[in-house]
Amino acid sequence: MSDPTTFDPVEAIIADAGQMPEAKSSRRSTFAAVVLPPLAVGAAIVGLWYFTSYVLLDPKRRFLLQPPHEVWSVGFADWDNFSTMLEGMWSSSKVAFWGLLIAILLGFVLAIVMSQAKVVERAIFPYAVVLQAIPILAIVPLIGFWFGYGFSSRVLVCVIIALFPIVVNTLFGLLSAEQGMHDLFTLHKASRLTRLRRLMFPAALPAVFAGLRISAGLSVIGAIVGDFFFGQGEVGIGQLLKRYANRLEGEQLFASVILSSALGVSVFLFFGWLSGRLIGKWAGESRGN
Repeated sequence: MSDPTTFDPVEAIIADAGQMPEAKSSRRSTFAAVVLPPLAVGAAIVGLWYFTSYVLLDPKRRFLLQPPHEVWSVGFADWDNFSTMLEGMWSSSKVAFWGLLIAILLGFVLAIVMSQAKVVERAIFPYAVVLQAIPILAIVPLIGFWFGYGFSSRVLVCVIIALFPIVVNTLFGLLSAEQGMHDLFTLHKASRLTRLRRLMFPAALPAVFAGLRISAGLSVIGAIVGDFFFGQGEVGIGQLLKRYANRLEGEQLFASVILSSALGVSVFLFFGWLSGRLIGKWAGESRGN
């Protein structure tokens, strides 16, 4: 019988080799569970797309829904069309970025102020709900009438659309800290700033990033909507969508829609990744303290 305190590399290799089939099987099952379902749904969508284009639609009306390979060849493989759409995406991305940044700053300020006094929350929150309930398409003409039809108006549309989720989720997160922890901070006579920084803000991080992921996608929608209606200034993806629809250019239209969706998904995934990094780091530091 070998000494348990000694390390035998041969036995370690044999033990690892015995575990390798189980590890490979686990990786395969994980891959099948995570990757295969969305691939299957995507294949079903493409198949339904082809079926609609070639079976349900008359050839004279096929411009309403061009098949996927036509969208690829005209919208993406043709560099002239694709570069035009990329320039429009860049313009809309800048609008969405500034709109989201302003919405984040304003939403954080409003949520922090409301979290400090119940009377302030009761005074401000109903107007935040009213702002969210107003159909954005109903006030777009007013925004253009008051602020013009350029870059600033498009950013304002993004702010209006993206503000509410940030305010609501941040406020909910700030108020989610346990009462026992509040009592402990009160016992130690902690200041409002210390309570906010050490207790309320760490507790709010998951809800804050949930709101950011929602608002990030909404800011992209706001940029496209604003660009669609405000036809002046730098051409964005919204103006391209309008142009392709008016010209019945179905391939470019669907390619632009796909790029717009990709932008929204990319922003959503970025904030999801950032959430995991920051919340995990914060939790690790808290355990270390």
